[in-house]
Amino acid sequence: MVAIIRESHEEQTWLFENSIEKLSVGQKYFAEFLKGEYSDENILFWQACEELKREKNAEKIEEKARIIYEDFISILSPKEVSLDSRVREIVNTNMSRPSSATFDEAQNQIYTLMQRDSYPRYIFLPVRSPG
Repeated sequence: MVAIIRESHEEQTWLFENSIEKLSVGQKYFAEFLKGEYSDENILFWQACEELKREKNAEKIEEKARIIYEDFISILSPKEVSLDSRVREIVNTNMSRPSSATFDEAQNQIYTLMQRDSYPRYIFLPVRSPG
């Protein structure tokens, strides 16, 4: 029984990584699901971090980092993501010199949260046709 559960977890991990990281359609449907669970800030934050990592212009990196902070990290934001105090402190320190890696720890924590919490519920939903 343990082997089956482990295999199922490994399969879920593979599915999550391939549908969320690589497929925009997977992100779209998962984002819709998260919106219904009132937790779409997680995928929006993850996507914003991915966009930040692709940015090469230093000024734009700083600007995007500040926007991400205001939108998802600030305790005043209605879209604040749930981070533990250690990761929040790392982000606050990183914001003194924003870079494309400023939110790496936070992004990893939110990714893991989505993978372990939201995604298992998502994959067991009945299949719906797009539309």
